Amino acid sequence: MAKYPGANPPGDAGLDELRTAVQGCRGCDLYRDATQAVFGDGPENGRVMFIGEQPGDQEDKAGEPFVGPAGRLLDKALVEAGIDRATAYVTNAVKHFKFQRDARGKRRIHQKPNRSEVVACRPWLVAELGAVRPDLVVCLGATAAQSVLGAAFRLTAHRGELLELPEEFPLPARVLATQHPSAVLRAPDREAAYAALVQDLKVAAAALSRAG
Repeated sequence: MAKYPGANPPGDAGLDELRTAVQGCRGCDLYRDATQAVFGDGPENGRVMFIGEQPGDQEDKAGEPFVGPAGRLLDKALVEAGIDRATAYVTNAVKHFKFQRDARGKRRIHQKPNRSEVVACRPWLVAELGAVRPDLVVCLGATAAQSVLGAAFRLTAHRGELLELPEEFPLPARVLATQHPSAVLRAPDREAAYAALVQDLKVAAAALSRAG
């Protein structure tokens, strides 16, 4: 019996096969209300993989990750940090949009995925890492960081540090955790929060340069 019923990526699959297969995932209940599963996007040999929390409203509708305001801010920060966006693969720890509707039932308001939902979706993330095999993994936000580095990981204590990817993942790579761009957009001092994000991404850029 599968460890996560319904979350069973095909073994040794490429990104196209995984992207098709994830639409049938029933590993948790989030698929019931989401428009579709939103898989990662980018080159199959991307040197750096960015992992966010989950798709937002715009991403759920478009079927692509990081196409909303947070994605545009990330693109801007990558330019300032000196990371070529064309070398980056972007994805999320959770592939379905979790939300609740506002009082009028029209707007879909983001809800943070719980631990069981993150764990249920983890096989897809492991499969993506195995297919892309990046030199560096950048976790955007606490949910992504804990999905990769474990529930005990604290972003506030280790933000911007270069760490080793845990042995359970199918490749040797470094990993760095930083703030999610959406948190920058919500920050009281957005300018300072953005500058801190760019600084962390510069650490990532330097690591990529050293890796060749």
